[in-house]
Amino acid sequence: MSVKLKKKGISLLFVLLSFASLSAQYQPHWDSLDKREVPQWWQDAKFGIFIHWGLYSVPAYAPVNEVDGIYEKYAEHYYNRLLTGNKFFQDFHAKQYGEHFKYADFAPLFKAEYFNSDEWAELFREAGAKYVVLTSKHHDGFCLWPSTQSPHWNSVVMGPHTDLIGKLSTSVRNTGLRFGLYYSLLEWAHPLYSQPTIEKWVDRHMIPQMKELVNNYKPEIIFSDGEWDYDSKTLKSEEFLAWLYNESPVKNSVVVNDRWGKETRSKHGGYYTTEYDLVHSQQGIGDNADHPWEESRGIGTSYGYNRFETTEHYLSSKQLIDILIDKVANGGNFLLNIGPDATGMIPVVMQERL
Repeated sequence: MSVKLKKKGISLLFVLLSFASLSAQYQPHWDSLDKREVPQWWQDAKFGIFIHWGLYSVPAYAPVNEVDGIYEKYAEHYYNRLLTGNKFFQDFHAKQYGEHFKYADFAPLFKAEYFNSDEWAELFREAGAKYVVLTSKHHDGFCLWPSTQSPHWNSVVMGPHTDLIGKLSTSVRNTGLRFGLYYSLLEWAHPLYSQPTIEKWVDRHMIPQMKELVNNYKPEIIFSDGEWDYDSKTLKSEEFLAWLYNESPVKNSVVVNDRWGKETRSKHGGYYTTEYDLVHSQQGIGDNADHPWEESRGIGTSYGYNRFETTEHYLSSKQLIDILIDKVANGGNFLLNIGPDATGMIPVVMQERL
C-alpha cells in the first residue's frame, strides 16, 4: 500500500471516528446527560404559557374553599379523585352525572367546537409569552393527538375528532413563538401501569409514545410529569434523553425539565421546576440560583379549568406581573397556566389577566 493511500485511510478513519463521537455525544446516564446546558433561547425567554386541557375540562370541578392543600384543588385530578374515593368529587359526580356515568363518558362531551388555534396563539403573543406548552396527555391517558399507542383514547377518534396538538403547534409557530409539550409518565388506569408490568409499560407504551410526539410534532420543550412512582432507571429516562439529545429532530434546541424519576427533581434533567412555589429541593432555586429553573402555576387555584372558581380566586394582572418579576429576578422563568373549557374557549377572566 502506498504512503498516499495510507494517509487517505487514516484521514477517513479519523473522520469516521469524529462523526461517531459527535453522534454519541451524550451517554444514557446522568453524569453525561447533566453536562448538557439548557439551550440559551429558553433562558432568555423568561415567560411562557402553560395549557391544561382535556376530558377533565368537561366536569371542570375541584373543591376550592372546602380544602386547604394545593393539590386537592387541582381540577385535572378529577379522575383519580373518583378512583380513590374522594368524598367531594364522588358527591359532585353522583349529583351532576349519576353513579353509573363513567369518566370515559366525558369523551363525547369534550367537543372543542369553538377552539380557534390562531386566536389562542395571538392572545399568547400579545401577552408577551415566548413559548407555549400544551398538555399532550395528562394522567388520565387521554391524548390530544392520534396516538398509535392509544388508538381508541384520543381526540381524533373521540370528542373533537381533531388533532389538537397539530393545530395549535402550527398556529403557535406561525406567530413566532416556541412550542412545547407536557407529557405524563403515568396513567392512572392503564392496565400495564403497575409494578408487575412496568417494564412492558415503558417499552411498549411510554417510550414509543414520547418518541412519536417528538418525531411528529418536534416540540422544543418537553415538560415531563407523573414521575413519582418509579425511579429514572425503571422508567428508562436516561435512555430516552440520550436519544433525544443525540438523534432526535430537536436534538440541538430541545429543553427538558427535571421530572424523570422519583429521585430526579432539582437534581437531574434540564431546568428545575417549582409549582405554586412548592419545591422538592431548594438547591439551585431562589436568590442563589446556580441552575436554570421555572415556576409554574395557574391564574387561579387549579391548572385544569374549574368552573367553581370565582374572580376572588384569580390573581390580578398586577399580582401576576409581580410574580414574573420576582421569578426572573431570582434567575427563573415563569410558566403561567390557562385552562380552556370543554368547548375550546379560554375563559374571559383568564384572557383579561393575560
